[in-house]
Amino acid sequence: MKNRTKLIAAVVVTAAVAVPGTAFAAAHVFRPDPDRAHSFVTGETPLIADGVAIGKNVSWYKSSGLGPAASNTTPGASPEERYIPTDVFPGGELSDGVTLTEAQGINALTRIGDNLERAGLGYDDVISMRVFLQNPEGEEKMDFAGWNRAYRQFFANTNLSTGEVLDVQLGSATTEPMVVNDARPSRFALEVENLPVDGWLVEVEVDAVYPRSR
Repeated sequence: MKNRTKLIAAVVVTAAVAVPGTAFAAAHVFRPDPDRAHSFVTGETPLIADGVAIGKNVSWYKSSGLGPAASNTTPGASPEERYIPTDVFPGGELSDGVTLTEAQGINALTRIGDNLERAGLGYDDVISMRVFLQNPEGEEKMDFAGWNRAYRQFFANTNLSTGEVLDVQLGSATTEPMVVNDARPSRFALEVENLPVDGWLVEVEVDAVYPRSR
């Protein structure tokens, strides 16, 4: 009985201490402009945002999950090779150091751009992203480095302080990005056992917001 009394007293004291602290913290909580989304970004050239706060009046768009489009009809192409974008890699021939995941990532992100355009949006309006990666045939894990190279062709390729466009990697080469864009979406990436289409290594889903002027 004495132990129970002590426990109740401890809970009461803890609650009494915690409530003022919570109230104090609440007075300093960041609150976004009701009509805007605010990305929390650390540094001048980060890959992704730390997170995003979305105002209550923001109009936003959620894309479907999209993988790469089959465009490589080269005889003998494997299921994974069928999703090499031939407008970037003619004949399905990958440039030095380019991986299948990287090529498919470029393909999938191009489709995301088309999807956004139909909704009246662009890559710079993207605030969050979810990425699902499957390990290539014969590999034990997903090709996260290849995905990141593809991602930086479309996102996070400027210096936020100076506006300078950053060079990015395409396989082993250093190039200008395919789409210049300072947006840093919040993002997660998961390795999954199987994607829904045979040969897909990448699937991407994004959220984007409509600027107030639109």
